[in-house]
Amino acid sequence: MTGTLFLIPNTLGETEALANVLPEQVQRITSQLDYFVAENAKTARAFLKLVGAQHPLCKPMQEIKIAELNVNTPAAALTDLLAPLLAGQDGGLVSEAGVPAVADPGADLVRLAHQHKIPVRPLVGPSSLLLAVMASGLNGQSFAFNGYLPTDAAQRDKRIKELELRSRKEKQTQLFIETPYRNAAMLEALVAACAPVTLVCVATDLSLPSETIRTMTAAQWKTAPAPDFHKKPTVFLLLGQ
Repeated sequence: MTGTLFLIPNTLGETEALANVLPEQVQRITSQLDYFVAENAKTARAFLKLVGAQHPLCKPMQEIKIAELNVNTPAAALTDLLAPLLAGQDGGLVSEAGVPAVADPGADLVRLAHQHKIPVRPLVGPSSLLLAVMASGLNGQSFAFNGYLPTDAAQRDKRIKELELRSRKEKQTQLFIETPYRNAAMLEALVAACAPVTLVCVATDLSLPSETIRTMTAAQWKTAPAPDFHKKPTVFLLLGQ
């Protein structure tokens, strides 16, 4: 018998009110595990400390093993990360923020778990992408996440126009994210590249006390005050009209 790989959602930012974003069951299951795979061991331990404040961990923090999986992890190392589960131990995959394996390097590990017939159990928690779609007022019946857009200005503008055209033709909401310190440049590029009637939503610090969400046309964004989103995680959405 193999162990189960639990996909454990994390908060979307610093918060002490864990009960507001993570269900009791998720906290309880997390507290019972002593093996985790995470992007960064230090931040994963900070998350476990929050959980442990509500639900005592099954082992002292120093005895809990956390293996790292990030963009620099070679594919050949993934099987080793699953070794405890193949030996029968349950484990948890935890993201830096939000749900694992969505805009997250954990997806490759989940696919390998399926190949090894390891049960995969996703747990309920905050997803910035779904929260943004919910709150945007844009089409929630058809939407696509496009990750990061090009950093080169010309390539970025070209990509924005491609997404706007696709959105208009298919009536499909387009989502993407940006490195937080480039948020202002991204919004400026959106306003400049999109047609005046295209709807643009900016969703920042979702689920946190500083959360702000606003949907306006590109024309309206041109004259609106800039949102308070410098260095804050933000989801951008557009829907061509």
